[in-house]
Amino acid sequence: MSAVPKLYLTPTEYLAFERQSDIKHEYFRGDLFAMAGASRQHAQIAPNLAYLFVGQLKGRPCDVFNSDMRVKVSPTGLYTYPDLAIVCGRPRFEDKELDTLLNPTVIIEILSKSTEAYDRGEKFVQYRTLETLTDYLLISQARPHIERFTRQEGGLWLLSESIGLDAVMPIESIQCQLPLAEVYDRVEFEEASSTPKLSLVKEEVEAYAP
Repeated sequence: MSAVPKLYLTPTEYLAFERQSDIKHEYFRGDLFAMAGASRQHAQIAPNLAYLFVGQLKGRPCDVFNSDMRVKVSPTGLYTYPDLAIVCGRPRFEDKELDTLLNPTVIIEILSKSTEAYDRGEKFVQYRTLETLTDYLLISQARPHIERFTRQEGGLWLLSESIGLDAVMPIESIQCQLPLAEVYDRVEFEEASSTPKLSLVKEEVEAYAP
């Protein structure tokens, strides 16, 4: 992501601009940030994930949105484009355009070298202010590795990891499972991974308190 210079817009001005733009931008406190292009691995993992969720959620009151769906983090004012957002229940949108989701249940980001620190840090801080969010998943594109942060009582988040192509990541809140072999189907990693086939680690992470 890179800041777009000399554009300080209100949220209304941003939405009007964004709906006419050929390039996606994040928006926060008047500033626009152009979204970077995706790698081959990213472009393979994203549809694999969408395919798995659509199949498992078929016939249930859930919607799966790809990165074309903008999400607004209402408590902080951030507008962003997660790689995948899932809503179980009736989706709520900011306006009649139905292109800005307000109530994601699960958000998934595919990590890259340029965005990993942001996705793990400030972006997650803001995502945690969404009362509807139950799970936040980080998907590595460098090796078969998924991290899931799950909301707990008392403002804590629980971290679970699944590592290796034999591993499966469960998402109990929406009754889905992600077999890593299917998430990474046909994905060629730049470097061979020496990680074990399966490792599951859990720890608690203190939640953001606005």
